[in-house]
Amino acid sequence: MKKKISTLLLAGMLSVSMAAAPAYGSSTQKKITDAKNAKQEQQKQLDDTQDKLNSLEAKKGNLESYMKELDKQFSELEENLLELQKQSEETKDELEALQKELAKAEAEEEEQYASMKLRIQYMYENADQSYITMFLEARTFSEFLSQAENMSQLTKYDREMLEKYKKTTKEIKEKEASIKEQQEQLEQLKQESLDKQDEISTIMKTTHAQIASYESEISAQESNVKNLMSKIEGQQETINNLIKQQKDEEAAEALAQKEKEEQESQNNSQNQKPSSQNTQNTQKPAENVQQKPSENTQTQNQGSSQDTSKGKYLGNFRLTAYCACASCCGVSTGITASGTVATQGRTVAMYGVPFGTKLLINGTVYTVEDRGTAYGHVDIFFNSHADALRFGSQRADVYQVN
Repeated sequence: MKKKISTLLLAGMLSVSMAAAPAYGSSTQKKITDAKNAKQEQQKQLDDTQDKLNSLEAKKGNLESYMKELDKQFSELEENLLELQKQSEETKDELEALQKELAKAEAEEEEQYASMKLRIQYMYENADQSYITMFLEARTFSEFLSQAENMSQLTKYDREMLEKYKKTTKEIKEKEASIKEQQEQLEQLKQESLDKQDEISTIMKTTHAQIASYESEISAQESNVKNLMSKIEGQQETINNLIKQQKDEEAAEALAQKEKEEQESQNNSQNQKPSSQNTQNTQKPAENVQQKPSENTQTQNQGSSQDTSKGKYLGNFRLTAYCACASCCGVSTGITASGTVATQGRTVAMYGVPFGTKLLINGTVYTVEDRGTAYGHVDIFFNSHADALRFGSQRADVYQVN
């Protein structure tokens, strides 16, 4: 009776555990779905933030190019201003020289005019006496005519020299006016260059402030990207852990089902054996009935110990293969996520367990050294891409041996 009650209690507990397992699985699946939805929303936020970051960097790049062009224009204006300053100094020196030359020419013109005026006045006042004196003093008429011609040539020379000085003075004044006009133009160009420099300088300050504003926004968006990537990575880790939990629950459910079937089989065996015994040997079969459960339990423990020797059973996982090429990994360094060098026969990739976890798969012990697949999906490393392709996709029981 006591044995029957124990059997009923055990059966009841198994029934409760079997009934509760789907509820756990449903709850875990909802958590996985919620976590995936949260990750998807965070990924969308990350994509939007990355788009904003790319836009800001593009705008900043355009302003930096514009800034370089403004800086080039400013440098050209500085060089042009220096050249204008040099020309202005040269015209100033030339003007000073012309002014000195003009003063000298005007002085010579005045002197020539005064001398000529004095001679003309003398000749006019003493014209008759001079001619009488030249006539009386001349030894011949030819000599008189020669002296008269000399006086006429002297007057002509005075007039020519006066015209020459006047012409020279006029030319110097015209050149002086030209240089003054040129100097005024240079001063105007210098002022225009200075005004343009001020304008570009103001634009450069505004542009620099805008670049600084973009840099601040870029820094903030980069921080957002970093935070979102961290959240997504954490969300992925949560998903992997939930998937592992779901696999563990499925394995526990399968194990409970197996134990239930074995218990039912054992109960059926116990219930059948007493009826097959002789009534004369009633006491002996009772002893056998008492011993059989322990024998069955021993047999069950032996089977369980064989599984335990393989390690902790994780479940029947999907197996795929990869290599160190860019097609499989995106890069071809051969360095795993844990920092080790991927090695055939040792390296596998899977989320949900720590790096260094030992997995027994089809009689081979592998080490989790890489990521890339969710929990329940083991990616096995091969040295060549062809070997990885040949391996294809399989399924196998996976045990954790450490």
